Amino acid sequence: MGYRMLKISAVALSLVLALAVETVAAQANPQVDFDTSAGRFRLELRQDKAPVSVANFLTYVRDGYYDGTIFHRVIGNFMIQGGGFTAEFEKKKTRDPIQNEADNGLKNLKGSISMARTGQPHSATAQFFINVQDNPALDYRASQGQGWGYAVFGNVVSGMEVLEKIKQTATTRRGSYSDVPVETILIKSVTLVTTEN
Repeated sequence: MGYRMLKISAVALSLVLALAVETVAAQANPQVDFDTSAGRFRLELRQDKAPVSVANFLTYVRDGYYDGTIFHRVIGNFMIQGGGFTAEFEKKKTRDPIQNEADNGLKNLKGSISMARTGQPHSATAQFFINVQDNPALDYRASQGQGWGYAVFGNVVSGMEVLEKIKQTATTRRGSYSDVPVETILIKSVTLVTTEN
C-alpha cells in the first residue's frame, strides 16, 4: 500500500513539474498592450528569436517613449508604421541603433511586428511596423545590402481587427512624408503585460 501511494505520488509530482515547465515556457515571451485612438491590441514579443530587438523595444516601452506617439505611415496593402513621431509630427530622439536580427527565421507575415530602419541594415532604433499582409520581400535573404531584410520580433495575439481598421484610414502627404494618416492615429500607451493586467 505504501509503495503504491509512493508510486502515485511520484507520477503526480512528475505531472505537476511537466505542467510547471510548460507554463514557464508559455510565459517566456513577454507581451505588450497597445492602447490607441483606434482601439487596443496585444503583441507577443519573441525574445526567444530576437533578444536584441525585444530588449531594445522593451527599453523604450519602460521609458514611456511610445506614449503619445502616432502611426505616421499607413499603406493599406502593406504595413502600418509608428514609434518615431509625436502627435505634433515632431521626430523623437532615440537610443543608438541595434544589430539587425532578420536572420532569426521569423517571417514578415500578416500580424508580425518588425524593426523599421534606413537603407543601412543595422540602423534600427525605436521605429517599428506591423505587417497587414504577408510581405516575403522584407524577409532575410543574405547578410549584405538589402538582403538583410527587416527583423521580425513579435506578432499580434489579439486585436487584429484594430489594425484592419487602421490600414483603411485615408492618407495624405505631409512635407517630405507620404502615406500620413489624414486623421491622427494616436498611440496612447504601450505597456508590458503583467499578472495584474
